[in-house]
Amino acid sequence: MTRSKRMQPVAQVAESRQQDAARILGERQRALDEQQRRLDQLNEYRGDYASRFEDGQEWIGLNVRDYRLFLTRLNQAIEEQAARVERARAELEKSRGRWTECRVHRDAVGKAMDRFHEEERIEEMRRDQAESDELGQRGGRGQR
Repeated sequence: MTRSKRMQPVAQVAESRQQDAARILGERQRALDEQQRRLDQLNEYRGDYASRFEDGQEWIGLNVRDYRLFLTRLNQAIEEQAARVERARAELEKSRGRWTECRVHRDAVGKAMDRFHEEERIEEMRRDQAESDELGQRGGRGQR
């Protein structure tokens, strides 16, 4: 069995791992985007309510104390969401590192496979040439 054929399972595993890492990276990116979207919504929500209150719009019986309590809770929710965004960002970066490692490994295995194929091609050409030379020598002896 040739070296390239023996290496084929390793190449398949490397490709599979790289594809899995790419899939996970995509999932992590979507999770970060979703967490960021929620944070943006909360910030927009806070901005809307703050401007309404400051503009003096009526708030269905909401007094300043209740407004401040509401704003405190909203700020806490924003802080918690910001922490989720940071965790999602850290997970994304970890996944990106894993994907990069898998891609580098897959590429290295691919280069080794290419080198093995080239060596096998050269060896086959040498065998063919040797066989051709041998046939030529036999043919030359038989004609004398």
